[in-house]
Amino acid sequence: MEVHRFEKLWLALALVLIVSFVGTITYGSINEGIRMVDDSGGTVDPDNLGQTEFDDPGVRQVGENEYEVYVVARQFLFQPGTQNPIEVPADSTVTFHVTSPDVVHGFNLAGTNLNTMVIPGQVASVTTEFDDTGTYGIVCHEYCGSGHHTMEGQVRVVSQSDYNVTEANE
Repeated sequence: MEVHRFEKLWLALALVLIVSFVGTITYGSINEGIRMVDDSGGTVDPDNLGQTEFDDPGVRQVGENEYEVYVVARQFLFQPGTQNPIEVPADSTVTFHVTSPDVVHGFNLAGTNLNTMVIPGQVASVTTEFDDTGTYGIVCHEYCGSGHHTMEGQVRVVSQSDYNVTEANE
């Protein structure tokens, strides 16, 4: 049986595509900074967020140039983030702890690799570094109801001196 040279070419191309797809999936699943949603951030009672660290969501300094931000995602806003932008200093490492009291939301910080699902009762913890000043949009990427398209917020990264001035005025 003779296999035509064009059939051999198509078989080789198909094999290359399959190996490329498997390689891409493997790289994406083990690459640093990419992981599945798990319960490493802990859990909270979504009906009683007032009795947890999410009672007063916002930015907290936990070390030199290290900050934690507690965010509550609820239909159809991020608290803080939507009405009051989250403000953090440049040249800092920021860990976002995000939870929801109502439905599944998404937390995507546009322009960074920070992206997670927000599941009621679970705390999603994700860390990123901000080296430069700028404004980043927060987007909900999980359909959460009729007002989903309006669910957005902002993270402002300001210089260390501007952050200290703002912090002193509060």
